This record gives sequence, C-alpha cells and structure tokens, in this order.
Amino acid sequence: MLGLRSSPSPRKSSWVAAAMLAMVVVPAAITLHTVRAPGTLQLTSPNPTPHGYTLSLLLFIVPIMVIGFWFLPREGVKVPKKAFWWTIGILVPVGWGLDFFFARRFFLFSNAGATLGVGAPALGGPVPVEEYVFYLTGFLCVLLTYIWLDEYWMAAYNVVDYSSAARLIPRIMRFHPESMIVGVLLIAVAVVYKKMFSMYPAGYPGYFTFLVAVALVPSASFLPTVRPFINWRAFSLTVFIVVLISLLWEATLALPYGWWNFQDRQMIGLRIGAWSRLPIEEVCLWIAVTYATTILFEVVKLWQASGRPAKHAFLGH
Repeated sequence: MLGLRSSPSPRKSSWVAAAMLAMVVVPAAITLHTVRAPGTLQLTSPNPTPHGYTLSLLLFIVPIMVIGFWFLPREGVKVPKKAFWWTIGILVPVGWGLDFFFARRFFLFSNAGATLGVGAPALGGPVPVEEYVFYLTGFLCVLLTYIWLDEYWMAAYNVVDYSSAARLIPRIMRFHPESMIVGVLLIAVAVVYKKMFSMYPAGYPGYFTFLVAVALVPSASFLPTVRPFINWRAFSLTVFIVVLISLLWEATLALPYGWWNFQDRQMIGLRIGAWSRLPIEEVCLWIAVTYATTILFEVVKLWQASGRPAKHAFLGH
C-alpha cells in the first residue's frame, strides 16, 4: 500500500503503536497507585543543584549534536531540510507561546539557583531563559530522533517512493472527526475529574487543554492523509525514548529540587505521589509533542514532495 514494505496496514500499525504504549502505561499506573504514603526529599542546602536546570538541557542538546552532526552525516542520510525547518519553525513558536502567554499561570519556578538567573519575557513576569531553550531543543531532539529512526534505523518500514505517492494525493487537508471527538472527550473528562474528584477543584485544567489542542489539531486536520506515510515503528521508539528522558528528568530532578512546578488551579489535580507529585499532564506532554511533531513533519514532507503550491497541495484544485 503506497509503496510500503511493511505488511500491516497503516491503521493497524497506528493501533499497534498505541497498544504498545498502553501495555507499559497501564501496569505502571496500577503499580504507582499502590504508593499511598510517598516519601519526600529533605534538602539540606538553599541551593542544592547549582545551574542544574541549565545543565540538564544537555539531555536534549547531546542527542541533537550526536544525531545531527554524526549519525545522519556518517550514514549519508538525506534529511528533507525544508520540511525539517518548516516543522521547527511552526512548533517552536507554539512552545514559546506557551511560555510567553501561560508560563506564569501554569508553572512555578522556585529554585532560581538552578538557572543562569537570566529572565526571559512572559506575561505576568519573566521566566528563566532556560524555558525557551527547553522548547527549542526539545522539538529539535524529538524531530531528529524520529528522522534518524525513520530514515536509517527503521528505514525498512517507511514509504519507498515518497514523491510518487505524494503526487497521487488530491489534497493533504482532510478532516478526521475521531480526533476531534477524542479531544473533546478528554477535556470533558479532565474537567469532571477536577471538579468532582480532585483535591483542587478550583480553576480549570488549562494546561491539559493546551496539550490536547497541540496534539489533536494536527491530527484532526491531517491524519487520514498522513497516516500511511508515518513510520509507526519509528514513532513508537521515539515516544519511548522521549518519555523516558522526560520522566527521568522531571521525577528525579526537576520537581524534587524545585527547578519548576505546577499551579494546582490550572492542573487536572491528578498527581503521581511516587514521582514527587508529578502532574499527570507531564506524562502526556511528550506523547502529545511527539505525536504532533511526527504528523506535522510528514504533512510538510508531503507538501514539499508533491511539488505543488501550498494552496493546491493542501486544499486541492
């Protein structure tokens, strides 16, 4: 189908990717729920992690350098540069917009010693400049990881003749109602949980709503077209790598040492006690980011490969 070497259909492959994620998430959630009296870290210094947040950005920067300047050039992998930079150019401002418009509503930054102490502009007061670097390097790391896996490590499962397949598509933009329905249901469940079951019923789950929008707006607009072109095996491994880094980062360092935290009024109110009260939103964050990044990258790749002007490629003749 569309020159794919793999035998499962794209729809089946996407569901297998979801099932693989669920087979880890469900037992982990059940196990974590058994921790009813989580321990707390006792800090013995007013500045326990000097520049910890700043240096922790190496968790993204090192993979970017290794993949971008060693793995890809060494193996002669051709990166679709226009699609790459278009994707970064769209997604990074979304992350920066989250910081500028909502950082002071969603987050807390109590440990100034973990940063360089340089403030970046945001509504309601400056935020650590590391926040802006965080989103820039985060999106670069996710996208480069997916490209490396798709174009080399798992290249046997991508589309063989991408350009020919792209030119056969009448229009790229196609509405996917299931994504919209799932998004609305997720937000509704989050609101009900916060108001009826959470210890913090005041406010609205704004952060979760933002994440759902970031993940599902591209999905609702393009998934029917782009699904056959996504390398779902590469996507699955990218999700696992990125989520592992994120949870290691946040559960063992960021929250215990106060690099950042979250305002209860804007959260669902479901926190994981065993992970220093990590909000459930943070488990969803990098799944949503990887999903949106993959879809958007493949959408732009299709547009570029089609050789048509944007209006004709996305909306048809």
